[in-house]
Amino acid sequence: MGSGADSDISEWETEEGVPQQTDPFIQKYYEGREALIDQEKAQRSDSAFRQSLTPLAAAACAIVSRIRAEEHQTIWTNDFADETSVNGINHYPGMVFSLAKQRLEQSKTYQIVRRMPKGALLHAHMDAMIDSDFLVDQVLATEGMVIQASQALKTKELRKAAFVSFQYSKSPITPEASIWADNYQPGQFVPAIAAADSFEGGRDAFKAWIVSRSTITPEESLNHHHGLDAVWEKFGSCFMILGSMLRYEPIFRASIQRLFRQLRADGLQWADFRMAFVAKYWREGHDRPEEGQEALFQAFGEELEKFQATEEGKGWWGCRFIWTTLRIYNKKDMVDHMKQCITIKKAFPHLVAGYDVVGQEDKGRTLADLTPELFWFKKKCIEEGVNIPFFFHAGECLGDGDETDHNLFDAILLGTRRIGHGFSLYKHPLLIELVKQKRILIESCPISNEVLRLTSSIKSHPLPALLARGVSVALCNDDPAVLGVGQNGLTHDFWQALQGWENLGLEGLGSLAENSVRYAAFLDQDNKEWMKDIKDGKYGEGLRATRMREWITQWSEFCQWIIMEFADYASDAGEE
Repeated sequence: MGSGADSDISEWETEEGVPQQTDPFIQKYYEGREALIDQEKAQRSDSAFRQSLTPLAAAACAIVSRIRAEEHQTIWTNDFADETSVNGINHYPGMVFSLAKQRLEQSKTYQIVRRMPKGALLHAHMDAMIDSDFLVDQVLATEGMVIQASQALKTKELRKAAFVSFQYSKSPITPEASIWADNYQPGQFVPAIAAADSFEGGRDAFKAWIVSRSTITPEESLNHHHGLDAVWEKFGSCFMILGSMLRYEPIFRASIQRLFRQLRADGLQWADFRMAFVAKYWREGHDRPEEGQEALFQAFGEELEKFQATEEGKGWWGCRFIWTTLRIYNKKDMVDHMKQCITIKKAFPHLVAGYDVVGQEDKGRTLADLTPELFWFKKKCIEEGVNIPFFFHAGECLGDGDETDHNLFDAILLGTRRIGHGFSLYKHPLLIELVKQKRILIESCPISNEVLRLTSSIKSHPLPALLARGVSVALCNDDPAVLGVGQNGLTHDFWQALQGWENLGLEGLGSLAENSVRYAAFLDQDNKEWMKDIKDGKYGEGLRATRMREWITQWSEFCQWIIMEFADYASDAGEE
């Protein structure tokens, strides 16, 4: 610590008797300071992973650290002139995602993180993972797709607010009026192609309009002064449009194949998808939607097998669903949806991993309010001979001690295996200890929390506080298509964490990826089996341990690639 030399001591310092950094008692202080820092770091959740690094992995992590430091001086500074600099935006490491996205994707650290084996994606809503521009292209290329609106879309204001949806029509539709005209009747179906071609500006403009209606724009995410409720209102409306495009069988199958390819290309091998099974599913060529979700699960299972049989699908372990119910449902609707979950679990046991309730926590029913239905659900699962554990959203809020914040207490008491978001957990020291004791993992979604106005940037995200306290965490992407991320996978969330938090580094990212494999819902297990598997990790037996060891091999190969690809940054290795 310090570099002052005796020859640099000024006369006034000598006269005043000011100590120097090289003085023995000052050096002793620095030694104690470093020991205290090391003592705290030993409590981190990634401490064991760091201590187990091979020399090869440690060298790779040091290289990434140097590249990151270089980029802080060359890219994340206003001295790097480009269009955003001209527009008056200040640049710094960990800046607001929507403003940093274009620049970060050109960086070396992004290239590195993109290549990283990321294990499993544990928190992602599948109906918010298919990019709307792709879905619009599919709609316009699919015969029989029609559009309807809740009112005539004759002005920009109406096009911004009206309810809009798509569906399939087996019979040809001859519209009585353009959907953009005064005499359009609400709810009247119009061929999607006709609507697109008659849109002001043509198909490209129509596509841009649909994308704007089903994506949170950078401007919307940045307007934090409007609060959470405003952005959640837009967020919820996106799902209606996306779901209506996705649920026709040919489009659904094409979307699933694209999704699998994107996730695998991003270094992922498994996904625990969430999906709110609310919108109806339409079989190809059928004029009426299916009553249940069996056809959707059948198609999904077939597409999964098809992808795994391809060259691109090699190494893709698979995926399952965490069935989600909207927390705004009343008791009758909640129980009916739970019944559907059990029915699907019995028909497709390999595809249903667990249960959750979703939607804005501040506006929906709390877990405490839902407790009677949740106890009924667990009783019904036992009666039906199925195992459907809980993976609850909780603490995705800004409250401190209110009913929404208390969802964290109920999630733990109700036996959740993981907690979705857990954003407010850092305020609860007792719950932090319980989460550690019960080996509950936090599914953290940094970019989602930023775009949905829980935090202004990665720099102010509370996750480092949880890591420092020893809480197990995995990074997740939540709703990338709606959030404007631009691609599926975890690279953007991993990159943001790497740039925003000094204590993390590549080795910290490695620990988070390993956690995702450790906590993935690969197969049905009772609580005792689950806990033993989590505790044993790579040293255990069975599927989880095998996949953890497989990931470690891939991590080693990745570190070797870094050393070979960025050898120039190893020239001063170890002199940190």
